[in-house]
Amino acid sequence: MRHEMRAEYAPGAEATAGAPVKIWHMVRGETTTALCGRSLGDRAATQSEDLWGSTTEPFCHSCGAVYLREVP
Repeated sequence: MRHEMRAEYAPGAEATAGAPVKIWHMVRGETTTALCGRSLGDRAATQSEDLWGSTTEPFCHSCGAVYLREVP
């Protein structure tokens, strides 16, 4: 199964180019529901799952735990 990282922004911030990311979440495929259950914007920035662990912004611990159980 493919995953991708999807951004969550601070309250009131819009998902526009250059907007500061509050935290990264992991989603299955191209969905907008994070592995932790949080609903994310459909226009939120995405990154390849290959970049997991290499971002300067924080990553959701709950998503990380579920992701590690799903990925061999």
